[in-house]
Amino acid sequence: MPRQVDHESRRRRIAEAVCGLADELGLEGVTLRDVADRAQVSMGAVQRCFRNKEEMLRFAVGHIGERITERVRTRLNSSPAQSAATALGHAATEIALLHRDHRAEARVWLAFVAQAAVSAPLATTLRISYTALQDLFARLIAEAGESDPPGDGGSAPVDPHREARALLALADGLTTHVLIGHLTAENATDVLDAHLTGLWKRLNG
Repeated sequence: MPRQVDHESRRRRIAEAVCGLADELGLEGVTLRDVADRAQVSMGAVQRCFRNKEEMLRFAVGHIGERITERVRTRLNSSPAQSAATALGHAATEIALLHRDHRAEARVWLAFVAQAAVSAPLATTLRISYTALQDLFARLIAEAGESDPPGDGGSAPVDPHREARALLALADGLTTHVLIGHLTAENATDVLDAHLTGLWKRLNG
């Protein structure tokens, strides 16, 4: 049992090394030897953890997705009394990686997204991460709808899954716009807030 725990810990250590190199050099600059040096393990240790570079990259992007999702859940659990609307706003901001502290993580995530366009296995791993985040959005939107039932205006009910897809696409796009300097983090936050305000209006009919 301890050997299994050590193995998983080493895989995550290697994933962190991959992310650090990808942030500095892009994915094209990630080599098994450099990853081993950054993680302070032997080449043999890297090869025992991963059969090839592609498997290593797939684990690394899954590691980032889990880290983002866990950060969102931690923030939500830290304030259990907050409304579903507030919780969704916090979650969307975290997933858009708008905080300066998450800028490196955003660069690495987008590097993986670009590579996934030409790598079917990597795209599969990314879809798993996106699905988990989308499901979280859908749950929060559904909860917001239950706590703020529509009025008597006769508006169509909100589809949580459709709204979750739209919100995730918006948050993901804002990450890119901030990274390339088209928007500031403050501009992006304003866009996100405006979208959420419109969503609450639809929820309230």
